[in-house]
Amino acid sequence: MEREGQTILEDINFSVQEGDFVGIIGPNGGGKTTLLKVILGLVKPSRGDVLVFGKEPEEGRHLVGYVPQERIFDRDFPLRVIDVVLMGRLRGKGMFRPYSREDMQKALEALELVEMSHLKDRQIGSLSGGELQRVLIARALVSEPKLLLLDEPTANVDLPVETEFFELLEGLRKGITIILVTHDIGVLSTYVEKIACLNRKMYYHGTKEIRPEDLEAVYGCPVDLIAHGVPHRVFREHRP
Repeated sequence: MEREGQTILEDINFSVQEGDFVGIIGPNGGGKTTLLKVILGLVKPSRGDVLVFGKEPEEGRHLVGYVPQERIFDRDFPLRVIDVVLMGRLRGKGMFRPYSREDMQKALEALELVEMSHLKDRQIGSLSGGELQRVLIARALVSEPKLLLLDEPTANVDLPVETEFFELLEGLRKGITIILVTHDIGVLSTYVEKIACLNRKMYYHGTKEIRPEDLEAVYGCPVDLIAHGVPHRVFREHRP
């Protein structure tokens, strides 16, 4: 795949099974967001095939929930939490078609899943980073997807909120497949089942194991993984 003459993704061979929880790690600019957009059918590869539930990405998109990385909006705009979640029910409705009773029920259920129903009437701009992230997940879940794509979902939250977030995802896994993109290596090892390394090329073995040579290929330098609970990190000497 190329963009403006530059190769973004190359020789990608990536298969996800139903019920998987896959984490994709790699440096910024390595193509992680682009890969999610390919799965969504928002970016077309220059060659190769992409299938989502056995269909072309555009045809399978209605089965996919997406939480993007960018969350730029006017925090003073008078939009309630429930209104944001209901946006996930807009697909195929047309601009002026009102929400149904079923839409509202699904939105309330989605907020309940992410433990945010008590804030349904709160203005969206007044939420904390962690609360906003939960609402955006509810918006993605309200269409009842089979696949949930998350792009750097914990980039703007602190560690305690990050832990709560991953515990939330663990509880949502029944009946849904999750692909999560991040550049944070450490947090994934506790929660995900399978890990892929991506920096233009992908290193993926369908397991949670991360081989040192894969990390060095992706990050371009030696990387030591330290187990959770170990208080010190020691890095090998790095020569550019």
